[in-house]
Amino acid sequence: MEPASSRERSTVVLAPDKFKGSLDAPGVAGALAAGIADVAPGWTVRRAPVADGGEGTVDAVLAAGWDPVRVEAAGPLGDPLTATYARRGPVALVELATVAGLGVLPGGIARPLQAGTTGLGAVLAHALDQGADEIVVGLGGSASTDGGAGLLVGLGARVLDADGRDLPPGGAALARAARLDLSGLHPRARTARFVFAADVDNPLLGPCGAATVYGPQKGADPEQVRCLDAALARWAWVLHDATGHDVADMPAAGAAGGAMCGAVSALGATRTSGVRAVLDLVGFDRTVAGADLVVTGEGRLDEQSLQGKAPTGVADAARAAGAPVVAVAGDCLLDEATLRSAGFAAVHTLTALAPDRATAIADAAALLR
Repeated sequence: MEPASSRERSTVVLAPDKFKGSLDAPGVAGALAAGIADVAPGWTVRRAPVADGGEGTVDAVLAAGWDPVRVEAAGPLGDPLTATYARRGPVALVELATVAGLGVLPGGIARPLQAGTTGLGAVLAHALDQGADEIVVGLGGSASTDGGAGLLVGLGARVLDADGRDLPPGGAALARAARLDLSGLHPRARTARFVFAADVDNPLLGPCGAATVYGPQKGADPEQVRCLDAALARWAWVLHDATGHDVADMPAAGAAGGAMCGAVSALGATRTSGVRAVLDLVGFDRTVAGADLVVTGEGRLDEQSLQGKAPTGVADAARAAGAPVVAVAGDCLLDEATLRSAGFAAVHTLTALAPDRATAIADAAALLR
């Protein structure tokens, strides 16, 4: 079949998310661009890799020309690591997963009671020291259930027990929390704007809360889940006592192990959709203007993809710009009617080309091309 002429479809925007375990989002966009160049070298291709606030969010904005900033910080268990965040003018983008995520646990071994977010707070402090007036934080992939206590400690606050001693990191220790001392909070934390990108509405506590729903994903057994839920209830009381904010039933307070609730209470943080935040930061509305086709995708399209994930966010933005959207994916578990109602004109999968799933993962770049 002859490729469509450049007059029929001359401008294509490539806006995929990562294919987890295979390629990051810029790599997916690169493979797709190479495939287009093979058959339609006259087409204009705009690469705009995206993310939804979780792993790969910093990569997406760096691909859009933001500046990388590297900083030494403590990982979720206190081990030293180098985290990278992105900066453009007065705005910084920080990805929780790079400093307090499951992917940076030493040896991949989860310790759900001890994992904390102090390193995340230190990265935020570094951004403030460098003059950032607005900090966007992508919340996906957290290894911790510490209610954002560590985040605040990393910014200079103190979480104290009844004897006035500093609590150790981690969610379990919050069962002994008696007071939050904000007197040492980074001075610019009180004036900077914090925007937390999260797509979940889970409250902090109870059967739909941070510990119950997400604790098992972080390695918590049923007894540890109960321990963490009780500790977060204590922490909610301490936050209310210190700030006047009642976060126990606040929608999205359970995002990222409760990090959202600590940030809202002490920093006045607001929440936004993860993919919408990324699309705004990379100027996607400008990129998609005048496009004849948008290609998006991720490793697997399924029901979760419809809940604020990157491909559906891209599809919504493309549809608003009047451009048709095609998705590529490693695999797809959605039927045609669902796909069309979500705004996808077609979906092409690697599993349709590869003899098995392992090959689809290993040869993703070649298959995408």
